[in-house]
Amino acid sequence: MTPSPSKGERVGVRGRTSPALEPGQPLTLALSPLAQGEGITSAMEHASRNAITARGRFTCALTGGSAATTLYPRLSTADLDWSRIDFFLSDERCVPLDHPDSNYRVLRAALPRARLHAVNTSLPPAQAAADYAGQLPDQLDLIHLGMGPDGHVASLFPGHALLHETQLRVAALTDSPKPPSARVTFTLPTLTSARELWFLVLGAAKRPAADEARNDPHSLLPAALVQRGAAHTTWFTDF
Repeated sequence: MTPSPSKGERVGVRGRTSPALEPGQPLTLALSPLAQGEGITSAMEHASRNAITARGRFTCALTGGSAATTLYPRLSTADLDWSRIDFFLSDERCVPLDHPDSNYRVLRAALPRARLHAVNTSLPPAQAAADYAGQLPDQLDLIHLGMGPDGHVASLFPGHALLHETQLRVAALTDSPKPPSARVTFTLPTLTSARELWFLVLGAAKRPAADEARNDPHSLLPAALVQRGAAHTTWFTDF
């Protein structure tokens, strides 16, 4: 078994450790396509063991989209204590859970053993958001975030009013610029309050937004707002 990291170290892929980062300072791990799943699996094994040792449970919010379909099937084979892990969704489309657009459907297929907390999409969006907020722990150990080429994360889009939401942990929107229009999403305070946040960003088309989010201190992209507000971030990319 790989030893746990000492104080002041953070675990990267394949058990490597790296110096602790100042809040908001990104660590980028560039993974080749063949290593992507292996890298996430190794990092998740370390993160879950550390959380379970410290607090008895590991709480992690997952992402949908291409990151989920590419990376999570390999994660299903990870050496995780599944009985002590609670998985959540950082956002969900307001469609039935068996609908092709449902993030829950994609994640359930990729991680059949996971204790996965679904959004009750049978409720009106605002009620579904409030209900899901009540299921969250006070602080998540880890949040996975995908990112679109426009820099959106979860269902927080550039220029959208929800970027200014500070009171709600989970919010509803009915005017998403990407269909379906009705969604439930973590807000910025929820994303930035996690103990650890990983960006899982695949595809060269997303590189300009990723570079801006990591390097431009004035960027208003949702990914940049999360990057600057989060305590510790790691970027897993294939570019």
